[in-house]
Amino acid sequence: MQTLPLRLTPGQDLRTALEQILVERNLSAAYVLQGIGSLSAANLRYAGANQTTNLQGDLEMLTLAGSLSQNGVHLHISLSDAQGNVIGGHVSGGCIIRTTAEILIAVLPEYRFTRESDLDTGFSELVIRPIASE
Repeated sequence: MQTLPLRLTPGQDLRTALEQILVERNLSAAYVLQGIGSLSAANLRYAGANQTTNLQGDLEMLTLAGSLSQNGVHLHISLSDAQGNVIGGHVSGGCIIRTTAEILIAVLPEYRFTRESDLDTGFSELVIRPIASE
């Protein structure tokens, strides 16, 4: 396992930036171990919901975690608002960095992650393959 520390800057889209880093660095499997920072906007999909919810304002990123592959990312986040209320959910596009995002990624060069349709869940789910088996 290798680690990759990142800092995202104001105005970047959190999800898009992570997707671009995978492609730019040709990473086939990684996990976000942790992320902190702030957002000015967030699009979250809550458990069991089909639609995203848009949040606006000063939002603190308390945690960020998930799996990363070049054909899909799966990220969860917890945020607090200016009153200290905490909310979390699935990260969709449109989570915009306000001041910073400090993220630590674990790179797994011996694996290839893909997201493939799963008949049991109805969602694209993580498939883990050792590189040596390809």
